[in-house]
Amino acid sequence: MTMIKIIIAGPRGRMGREAVKLVTNTNQFELVAVLDHKFDGMMLSDIEGFQWTSNVPVYTDIVKCLESVEADVLIDLTTPEVGMYHAKTALEFKVRPVVGTTGFTKENLAELQRICEEKNLGCIIAPNFAIGAVLMMKFSQMAAKYFSDVEIIEMHHDQKLDAPSGTAVKTAEMISVVREAKRQGHPNEKETLAGARGAEYDGMHIHSVRLPGLIAHQQVLFGSDGQTLTIRHDSYNRSSFMSGVKVAVETVMNHPKFVYGLENILD
Repeated sequence: MTMIKIIIAGPRGRMGREAVKLVTNTNQFELVAVLDHKFDGMMLSDIEGFQWTSNVPVYTDIVKCLESVEADVLIDLTTPEVGMYHAKTALEFKVRPVVGTTGFTKENLAELQRICEEKNLGCIIAPNFAIGAVLMMKFSQMAAKYFSDVEIIEMHHDQKLDAPSGTAVKTAEMISVVREAKRQGHPNEKETLAGARGAEYDGMHIHSVRLPGLIAHQQVLFGSDGQTLTIRHDSYNRSSFMSGVKVAVETVMNHPKFVYGLENILD
């Protein structure tokens, strides 16, 4: 069995902690280092909550990390700005990025795609790693062929930085492939409170909810004469994302291209 050597960026975050568990509990995965903005030069086992790990060095500088450690894949679960820098740097060192950070711009994605083509190396950017969420997006795209009026409501915890979520934007992008852009609602409607109708993408409205107690939830509402259709996905804990992370890591090893969205690697 060939071991896949993995670096995790953002191990102390809620997603990062789940990723550490995934990698250390998967037979063909080996955690060789982590990237954190603190604790440079320490071992992961020296950090509270990770005493059960062993021989995993902590780095604050990705260049130093990649110069010191042999790795195949970088799992990045940080922020868009840091994730972009990490992904570009990893590709320069011929390490394949698997990034679960949302908020990348179209220019960011185009730049990463160009680098992947130059390096003939894989990179997977996934707005959502939950398999159920990916199916929700695919089913929504199917439904949009028959229901042209659609609104998206995404609901997340109140510590989420970007709005709308990457999943909501990706859903709208996928729907727009099969749906002609159209303005929805009454042609003379007026917001009496700015933002009441949410953000707009090709005439579709996207609404963002941020509340404590939520994790990651989205519903896509379709309407037509005499009927509605709701497609919904709920993540109740962050372990729900790990099945997709595992698939992405395994796939990126043999897929020398840039991929945006987990739906593009699922059968």
